[in-house]
Amino acid sequence: MSNSEKFINDINAGNTFKGDYITLGAAMLEGETKTNAFVNVPLKTMNRHGLIAGATGTGKTKTLQVLAENLSEKGVPVLLMDIKGDLSGLAKPSPGHAKIDERHEKIGLPFDPQSFPVEILTLSEQDGVRLRATISEFGPVLISRILGVTETQAGIISVIFKYCDDNKLPLLDLKDFKKILQYATNEGKEEFQEAYGRISTASTGAILRKIIEIEQQGGDLFFGETSFDTQDLLRIDENGRGYINIIRLTDIQDKPKLFSTFMLSLLAEIYSTFPEQGDSGRPELVMFIDEAHLIFNEASDALLNQIESIVKLIRSKGVGLYFVTQNPTDVPEAVLGQLGLKVQHALRAFTAKDRKAIKLTAQNYPDTEYYDTADVLTSLGIGEALVSALDEKGKPTPLAATMMRAPMSRMDILTESELSSLLSQSQLAKKYNKEIDRESAYEMLNEKIKLAEAEEAKRKAEEEKEALKKAESKRKASSSRRRSTRQNPIVKVLSSPTVIRSVLGILTKMLK
Repeated sequence: MSNSEKFINDINAGNTFKGDYITLGAAMLEGETKTNAFVNVPLKTMNRHGLIAGATGTGKTKTLQVLAENLSEKGVPVLLMDIKGDLSGLAKPSPGHAKIDERHEKIGLPFDPQSFPVEILTLSEQDGVRLRATISEFGPVLISRILGVTETQAGIISVIFKYCDDNKLPLLDLKDFKKILQYATNEGKEEFQEAYGRISTASTGAILRKIIEIEQQGGDLFFGETSFDTQDLLRIDENGRGYINIIRLTDIQDKPKLFSTFMLSLLAEIYSTFPEQGDSGRPELVMFIDEAHLIFNEASDALLNQIESIVKLIRSKGVGLYFVTQNPTDVPEAVLGQLGLKVQHALRAFTAKDRKAIKLTAQNYPDTEYYDTADVLTSLGIGEALVSALDEKGKPTPLAATMMRAPMSRMDILTESELSSLLSQSQLAKKYNKEIDRESAYEMLNEKIKLAEAEEAKRKAEEEKEALKKAESKRKASSSRRRSTRQNPIVKVLSSPTVIRSVLGILTKMLK
């Protein structure tokens, strides 16, 4: 048996599964595509997470698109982070091309242009279904980790949440959170001190500065109501295909704090609300995080630990996470070690640091007698990748340099009119795009302060009135005393000794 025949047999044996699977393309040996030597990924292990990596322009986005549309076709909902703004074309079928036909002929797969059910979501003021969450939903622990506060400051945040719970003050948005922090060290200082102990103004000031940092990156748009229900990510269309939910994040690259905040809140919400999936044979939801370094580069240590924990635990909920980035070293080792599917497009070796990174990347893949992995990594063409997945028993499939299939949908963005038409048909837009600002902590505390100020003003007015009363009463009493001690002038003359003696003298004479 020739080396080529042995290679094809090994690839076919390692990519044959009992359950359903997705075909990524055909294996290559020495630069030649082996027709019908399909490289497959079993649906059963798609919740074991994955990595799509490679230099700019090597085909990462198209690989993401292929995975998303094939999952949708299998009835699995998908969530995509569209950082570069080039994934909306999933809503329209591919117009086809001679080069696509040539590629698929080499692979041995028919090319079937299709459109897919797409929902456009947004975190900012861009058009789309608005994604929001309330401060209360985050809770004190998650908020503390997002803000990157000290242990003392985290304790104050816990006290703030406890006070709001005890006093039924809804914490919905950032203005609520800022207001209660200010209240705790100003108007409500005595109330807090009596119930929870003294709260330092220096600590609340530091927390407020961290909140303002998130606010400046658009957090005021994200925090609030109507809060997004993660169950709406799991919709299936009338044809049994999973919805592809695309979050437009083209304006988020200069807002990494908001991006990591959103990602962590979304993962935490999914983990807390999705039921345990067990070994169901297919994922419940698959998420693709493009430009993954934006999460990891700006995250605090506490935030990284939280993300790593969720990555380890969330697969039991039937959720697969796929990180898309230029270099595998962008992803922390603790996360990288949890990834089952690895699709590695070409890397470029321009510097000594690049060559070192390539050697490290090569060590992440199973050993193979057919390739020098480090050499293959630098010689792959556009739309070619090294693929290693997990089989249904959790063992790595044979490493294969793969000619990747082309997307069935359009490899371009929607026009403005196409996007408007898509959004006008959205059921979720009607549900979430109505902004609500109901009475919450901000309004309630302002009302409480107003009532307290009115009560204080009333008390002072009563005190002043009482003081005036007392002063008037005192004045009257003093005046009365002065009147009672002052004799009438006529009485004074008549009662004088001289007059009395004269009167007595006259009376005496008359009696004689």
